[in-house]
Amino acid sequence: MSGERLLTWRPRLTVRLRLTLSYAGLLVVSGLVVSCIIWLVFRIVPNYPLTAANPRDLRGGPPPTRGEILDLVVKLSGWSLGFLAIVGLAGGWLLAGRMLRPLQEITAAARRAASGSLDHRVGLTGIRDEFTDLSDTFDEMLDRLQVSFEQYRRFAANASHELRTPHAVMKTMLEVAQADPEHQDVPELVKRLAETNQRGIDIVETLLSLTALNNREIETDPVDLAAVLRSAWPALSAEAAGAGVALTAEVAESVVEGNEILLHQLVTNLVQNAIRHGGRTVSAHVLPGRLEVRNDGDVLTAEQVRTFVEPFAKRRYGAGHGLGLALADRIVEVHHGGLELTPNPAGGLTATVVLPPANLDG
Repeated sequence: MSGERLLTWRPRLTVRLRLTLSYAGLLVVSGLVVSCIIWLVFRIVPNYPLTAANPRDLRGGPPPTRGEILDLVVKLSGWSLGFLAIVGLAGGWLLAGRMLRPLQEITAAARRAASGSLDHRVGLTGIRDEFTDLSDTFDEMLDRLQVSFEQYRRFAANASHELRTPHAVMKTMLEVAQADPEHQDVPELVKRLAETNQRGIDIVETLLSLTALNNREIETDPVDLAAVLRSAWPALSAEAAGAGVALTAEVAESVVEGNEILLHQLVTNLVQNAIRHGGRTVSAHVLPGRLEVRNDGDVLTAEQVRTFVEPFAKRRYGAGHGLGLALADRIVEVHHGGLELTPNPAGGLTATVVLPPANLDG
């Protein structure tokens, strides 16, 4: 095991060290080039003793020869290159550290995010460059992650509660029946147990549908929304009649690109939600590329409506387990469409779905 670690070990050269070596190397190479040019110039000078302009001013002896000057140039060039190397290393280290400080802040924020803390933001200011672009992108990613994790925590907590409730209810009914079996209305008990069990099954199936839509691509074909609404209409009419709700529809040809099974589920969920959480009237309208479902009822605020597409959120304002609109929103999303929920001024809600038109040319 230790041998494998030795074989896979690689020396760690930080970006700061590499930039420092690059700065220092550039200075040394530049100084070396200048020194070579000076040396070559003096090599061209004729090889004879130099004389002073006024021979009487020779106080320090005879003037230097070309060879002596070249030796001095080489000696001074060596000292200069050494000095440039020291300046390049020290200056490059400081300059690289200053330039890379924003990257260190982004790295520190990434480590905090990796540990589970998503409330920290980099927020670089100053001149716009690659680092500030990276900082802004990273902050936007943290914003989205924080929202997603908060929704996931709420979803997990609500799902646990909703799945626990049917089992707790069934357990209570069975315990009461066991305590006094002779005075139980068995048909009524069986009916209530079946209804409670079905509620748990509906929750699990909807959760599985949401998970499946998050993990796969869908196959699409040209689908007529009007035909989808007509196929779902008998079951929806029966539910509306049982709830005492007047259900009406206006349809026009609307061929969109989608999955027929999922679009059937979308239409069913939206109309059922309008029936179960509204007042006494529900209307469905199919227009080219659009589906609108409207109901009356209590006056809703924009803040309430914004939470309706979150799993289990709708339950706080009415009956049901609150997964219908969440599943509808996900179905619209995988179809690359848009779902808009708008509170009606007089009460109730209007759900508008816009889907991409079908490409009939191919």
